[in-house]
Amino acid sequence: MIYQQQISIRTKGNGDMHNLTGKVSSIVSSSGVQTGTANVFNIGSTAAVGTIEFESGLQRDLPSILNKLIPPSRNYGHEQAWHDGNGHSHLQATLLGASLTVPVSDGKLVLGTWQQVFHLECDVRGRERTILVTVNGE
Repeated sequence: MIYQQQISIRTKGNGDMHNLTGKVSSIVSSSGVQTGTANVFNIGSTAAVGTIEFESGLQRDLPSILNKLIPPSRNYGHEQAWHDGNGHSHLQATLLGASLTVPVSDGKLVLGTWQQVFHLECDVRGRERTILVTVNGE
């Protein structure tokens, strides 16, 4: 069985994180799948999804370390071509990844106690984001 549903969120710009765990769990529950996988995919090239302990310290730390590793700059090739201020956004999102697959067992996401599914906005401005969740299994 394959079940698919979208999550829509509004972000505030670079570094804005959202905890998607409850919404993804609800989609898994609605799917009726007991054993399988849930794929969470950000549609767009300047945001990412992953897992983290979703707490205020890490909500500050992750964007901060990304801005140190891949700082905002006008020297990226993307900036030279497009002049839109978000070359680093594309690179940060690519480093983290646009998708995440989580096992489903007994009709629930298999996550550790301190592990939540997050969405991170890497772009320089807020956006309406669509996250596609696809549940596969039986």
